Amino acid sequence: MSHNLIPSDDYIPPGLIDLREPITPEQFEELCSRNRKLRLELTSTGKLIIMPFMGVQSGIHNAKLTYQLGAWACIDGSGVCFSSSTIFTLTNGAMRMSDAAWVKREKWDRLTKRQKEGFGPLCPDFVVELKSPDEHLAQLRNKLLEYVNNGVSMGWLIDPFEFRVYVYRPNHEVVILDNPEIVSGDPLLPGFTLNVTELW
Repeated sequence: MSHNLIPSDDYIPPGLIDLREPITPEQFEELCSRNRKLRLELTSTGKLIIMPFMGVQSGIHNAKLTYQLGAWACIDGSGVCFSSSTIFTLTNGAMRMSDAAWVKREKWDRLTKRQKEGFGPLCPDFVVELKSPDEHLAQLRNKLLEYVNNGVSMGWLIDPFEFRVYVYRPNHEVVILDNPEIVSGDPLLPGFTLNVTELW
């Protein structure tokens, strides 16, 4: 769950407070290696983002989300499912995390072993962002737009507090679903339906 506001200074390790921006992808990988207890992102302009950890309720919702997508992906077999701990390197240079993601298998198979083990160049085909209490909707909407502009075929922004799902697709207006029971992934994810009521 992304957050564009850096937390208070007592949360930031001393080595991160005086960092000069822009930060390069190589520096970012080193920072992630040295600060494994932090959830970090890097914007396309080299700005470091320290993301908040999930509260207990958000963690439950995230687990249900990942389980539903992962169970479908195992049966379908046409792609690979990723959890919220995965960092993707987008074509604009940003290094981003999502709450759940899916990548077509042929795209995944094109990566080298080294790229798969690190922060290889990989934009998901499908992403989901699940809003937490500390996150701003406008920032999450901008993040979904960035994903779509970098090759995501479909993205869902789920707001469990307003019971809404925002559906993003390239060259389409954002579709807003009010209090849906399920959301369909067709045709990109044939047969996948998310039971959204488990996330309210």
